[in-house]
Amino acid sequence: MSPRTGAGTGRRLGSIRLSLILLALVPTVTLAAMWGLTTTQMFSEGLRLRGQTELSRSTGAMGTEATLALQRERSLSAAWLADPHGSRAALEAQRRATDRAVAKLVGQTDAINNAPARVSDRLYSVLGSVSSLEYYRGQLDDPTDITAAQALDQYGSIIDDQIHAFQELSQVDDGDLTSQAGPLVALEHAAELVSEEDARLTVAWPSGQLSRKEWADFAELVDTRRWLVQDQIVPSLRGSAKTQTERILQSREWQTMKDVEDRVLASRPSAGTGKAALPAARKEWAAAFKKVGDQYAQLIGGQTSGLLDRSADKADSLLFKAAMLSAGGLIALLLCVGMSWRITRSLSRRLRGLREATLSLAEERLPDVVARLDRGEKVDADGATPPLDYGSDELGQVARAFNKAQRTAVHTAVELADTRRGFQKVILGIARQSQNLVNLQLTRLDALERSHTDPDVLKGLYELDSTASQLRRYEENLVIISGEQPRRSWLEPVALIDILRGAVGEVAEYQRVEVHTDEEVCLSPPAVADVIHLLAELIDNATVYSPAPAPVAVRAATVAKGLAVEVEDRGLGMSEEDYDSFNAQLAVEPQFDVVALADDLRLGMFVIARLATRHGITVTLRPSPYGGTTAIVLLPHEIVVREEAPDAPGDVRVPREPAAQDGPASQEPAAQDGPVAPAPASAGPVPSARRDGVAPLPRRVPQTSLAAELREESAGGEQDGHADDFGAEQAAASLAGFQRGTLRARDDSAGTRDDQQDAPGAGDPDAPLPAAGPASPAPGRARAGAPASSTPPADR
Repeated sequence: MSPRTGAGTGRRLGSIRLSLILLALVPTVTLAAMWGLTTTQMFSEGLRLRGQTELSRSTGAMGTEATLALQRERSLSAAWLADPHGSRAALEAQRRATDRAVAKLVGQTDAINNAPARVSDRLYSVLGSVSSLEYYRGQLDDPTDITAAQALDQYGSIIDDQIHAFQELSQVDDGDLTSQAGPLVALEHAAELVSEEDARLTVAWPSGQLSRKEWADFAELVDTRRWLVQDQIVPSLRGSAKTQTERILQSREWQTMKDVEDRVLASRPSAGTGKAALPAARKEWAAAFKKVGDQYAQLIGGQTSGLLDRSADKADSLLFKAAMLSAGGLIALLLCVGMSWRITRSLSRRLRGLREATLSLAEERLPDVVARLDRGEKVDADGATPPLDYGSDELGQVARAFNKAQRTAVHTAVELADTRRGFQKVILGIARQSQNLVNLQLTRLDALERSHTDPDVLKGLYELDSTASQLRRYEENLVIISGEQPRRSWLEPVALIDILRGAVGEVAEYQRVEVHTDEEVCLSPPAVADVIHLLAELIDNATVYSPAPAPVAVRAATVAKGLAVEVEDRGLGMSEEDYDSFNAQLAVEPQFDVVALADDLRLGMFVIARLATRHGITVTLRPSPYGGTTAIVLLPHEIVVREEAPDAPGDVRVPREPAAQDGPASQEPAAQDGPVAPAPASAGPVPSARRDGVAPLPRRVPQTSLAAELREESAGGEQDGHADDFGAEQAAASLAGFQRGTLRARDDSAGTRDDQQDAPGAGDPDAPLPAAGPASPAPGRARAGAPASSTPPADR
């Protein structure tokens, strides 16, 4: 299973706030889109139905009126053709009425232009047909191009176009209205078929017979009209339309017309003449047709008007419904938006509060608790973790879980701090005890060094002395990582050269170290011990990681930002990544971490970083031109002192070797450039002034501490030219004289030491020393409570 439990692996949004906003925004936008679409659609349907109703009222009704007028004009035209000598008054009056009806239809050109294409095409066809009406009338009155019967048939063509246009107008967006308009269109078509029957019979009555083709056309008209009425119109009519239609079909006039139709159909064309004789029923037909025609016209007009009224009402109802639904949808949308916004804002505010609380714990409270614990303060775990209250829902449960988590974290931090302090106390206790033993060992070594004159013994003692100094540095490492400071301290500034030698003296392979400096400056007392320790760690690291006998160079020079000390080795160096890693560690104050102290290299870096950050010292590692590593230690101006320093820098130990077999040779003043070498335990110090006013290191003067008889012997021997014959006995005598001079010097300074017994730290081997006077002992052996050594540090 994946270790990431409870978390998806897909892409996530930027924040929970954004997710909540999207969660509220998506349905809101969807609802708004649906509301807008529904409202638009309903308003569009209502407006479209209203437009169709208005178009049907303006063109369809007028077209129906024109159709009825054309049917009456056709009947009167057929009657005039049957009796050309009769009166034309009725025909002329009907023609004027037809012209008025057609003029109304033609006047709706703008409405026709705005009508749908399928409707406008039909209406334009009607307008084109009625524009030829005058031509057909002329052919009826005086046939030239077509016969009168053909001209009479053109009325049917115009009326058919009008009926088809009415049929297109009846196809509205409302299915109920369309279904109601269907029977009405069929009824108008049936009326047209009856009118055509009348026109054919009216023209044929004068001759009393029909040709075979005329009889067949009449029979087709009758059959079509009867099928249309019985099978299409009557079954589909509803309400008043059905009642009126049934009343017409059951009337006496309709029965008369049906009887005449049957009689005409029964008189089939004879085989000889090919004509069918018409029954003598002209008057009966004319009277019945006139009555049925008026009923048809009244039925069609009334039903058309009613249908248009219902269509208008339906359009208004749709618009009203659209308005109501739009208002309701808008209110619902606003409520949804308001509720979504309120819920989203509430959740977002609660989540933001929980987020700020968690960030406050992670970035403020816990670091503050840890910092206070690092400072050794007592922390109330319960007071440092105020509980969060976010209700009883899921967020409240998360807050309660977070309360437990933060209490656990703070309690754990307190427990770890207590454990760490306990561990540091254990380490510090061990280190302090070890330091006491090491100091006791150094004191006893000091006594042994003064009590022995054998060079081999002294050499071994000096090696043990050097090893003990290194061990003391390691013990001080434990003190430093425990958060405490070593006990070594100074009351006066210490010369730089003495600090460099003191650092070299705490390194095992001190013979390989070369010190180069012309700077005659001092360091302030609080920084002396830490700087010595820091440099000793760097120099020791350089000797460990460079091959013997390659030298390790230590150079010091004043720069713009302070005093720079370089420690350069000729080892293999490190990679760029390692340099970057160590420089990053040295740039900040390290934290106590046992895991990080897994090896001596990390331990040394830990100590260096802590000492450096304590005094504002910058330590940088970089590649050396020799292929090794150069450590640059930049001491700030705040700890560099350019005033006069005392003769003795305090407990600065320099490794020493036993005196040479050829006796105490004359020693030059301590050099400031060249390799550091062990100093022999001989020759007392003489105070001499330096050129910059700073107190110099002790300087050996030959035979200063020798007894008078020894000095004479030595002088005599030299005068006699027997210096080359100086043997073991003379060396032993010289050492004996040196010891007597040393004891005399101790007796002279006994009173001074007695005065210092009451000084602070006089009984502590690691207590700070008082300021050294002009006759102070050399830095190789100055420790309170121990016999002062007259051995100064010396170079080869």
